[in-house]
Amino acid sequence: MSYVETYRATVAPSDCDVLGHMNVSRYFAACADGVFSLQTSLGLGLDDLTSGRQLSFAVVHAESDFKAEVHAGSVIYLMTGIAKIGDKSVVFHHRLFNADGDALVFETLFKCVLLDLVERKARTLPPDIPDQAEKYLVTP
Repeated sequence: MSYVETYRATVAPSDCDVLGHMNVSRYFAACADGVFSLQTSLGLGLDDLTSGRQLSFAVVHAESDFKAEVHAGSVIYLMTGIAKIGDKSVVFHHRLFNADGDALVFETLFKCVLLDLVERKARTLPPDIPDQAEKYLVTP
C-alpha cells in the first residue's frame, strides 16, 4: 500500500490568523486527526480508546516543513503513510495538499508512541499493530 487520505476539509476564515493564512495550529490539528484516522485502520478504533485496550498513539516528536500558504476557502487534504515501525512507536509521514492543483503545502514526520491511557506510559506494540502498519509503509 502507499499513502492514504486521512483528512479533508475546507479552510474556514476562523482557521486563519492575522497574517491572512491558515494558522500553524490548524496544520497540526489536521495531522492529529490523520493519526486517529490511520490508527483506526491499524486496529485502534474508538472502542480501544475508551473501553477496550485503552491504547492510542501520542506524538512525542515532530519535524515539519511548510511549503506554501493556505487561505480561507481552500480545500485541503492529508495523505498519511508510515515511515518507520519501532518496538513502542510508529513514525507517521503526513503530506498536506491544496486540492486546487494538488500542490504540496506542508509535510511532517510525527513520531508517536503507543500510550497506555490508564498507566500514561509507552507500551510495546501488540503484534497485530505492526502487522497492519506494514501495509502503510512509505519512504518519505
